[in-house]
Amino acid sequence: MENFEASARSEGKRILCGIDEVGRGCLAGPVLAAAVVLPEGFDPTGIGDSKKLTAKQRERAYERIVAEALSWGIGQCDAEEIDRINILRATHEAMRRALAALSVSPDRVFVDGLPVPNLHPDCLNLIGGDSRCVSIGAASILAKVTRDRLLIEYDTRWPEYGFAGHKGYGAASHLAALDKHGPCPIHRRTFGPVAQQAFRF
Repeated sequence: MENFEASARSEGKRILCGIDEVGRGCLAGPVLAAAVVLPEGFDPTGIGDSKKLTAKQRERAYERIVAEALSWGIGQCDAEEIDRINILRATHEAMRRALAALSVSPDRVFVDGLPVPNLHPDCLNLIGGDSRCVSIGAASILAKVTRDRLLIEYDTRWPEYGFAGHKGYGAASHLAALDKHGPCPIHRRTFGPVAQQAFRF
């Protein structure tokens, strides 16, 4: 991890926020973003790109982050909104909502990926930021765990799709369920595989 937080503090920035999103490429469920403000001196052990951690490691890290963070927030856009405004705009909106959910006003925001319009006047965009910046890594864990829990809940409502397993991504089992049952209310109907099945049903 590079110490972007220390560099920001040397410039007089004190409240530092990391933002990341999850679920952009899914066929079902929301795109979801998390924003988190960690305290100075936060131990980065076990924090990083959520995709490189096991589910148990993510859960442990999640509990520590929410216990120690100065503030954290979640923002999301559901499938209907994604279909209406497109996935890129929905991703940006989820990030803006996560930032707005904080109880503090950040001096600088670290964002994973490319610039997001109208997010914050002092943003540092980092490609691969979830494995380079502790604040973004923490946000990626919050986003991933929150969304996974939501999809597990959806699995109890629509068990025929197997959301608890693939979390809405385009796994073979998900495509087979779509072929058999057609889309359910949380499917993104503008996404190719879903659109094809929606036409049939």
